[in-house]
Amino acid sequence: MDAAQALADLTEISSQIEAAVLFGEQGEVEASTLAGEEPARALARAAAELLDGAAAFRSDPVEVTQLEVSTRDGSVFVVRDGRHRIAATTGPDPTVGLVFYDLKSCLRGAAAEPEKPKRRRTKDRGGEA
Repeated sequence: MDAAQALADLTEISSQIEAAVLFGEQGEVEASTLAGEEPARALARAAAELLDGAAAFRSDPVEVTQLEVSTRDGSVFVVRDGRHRIAATTGPDPTVGLVFYDLKSCLRGAAAEPEKPKRRRTKDRGGEA
């Protein structure tokens, strides 16, 4: 499944997510539900900064893999899985565990290699063609 399809599936199943962006380690946007490239880049940049900032509060070297920032107006969720990251915004009081589950599922779907078409085997007729 490609990144755009993974986001489309995410927004279809998760009514709590208002906007989302899939991005790579260097902040390159792979897909977004936002209108325009600049808002998508801005959300990806802010999400990367949140991950880096959260790591500064850890006493061990293990990287932060998920976080939620909550305000009265809504929340921002960020999930990291290897080289891929996803950030999403919600309204106030989201079901946190469900949003994290949906974001992780989206990342797995976006990272999955598409199935290769199966080759059809032809019978060897044992003779000339």
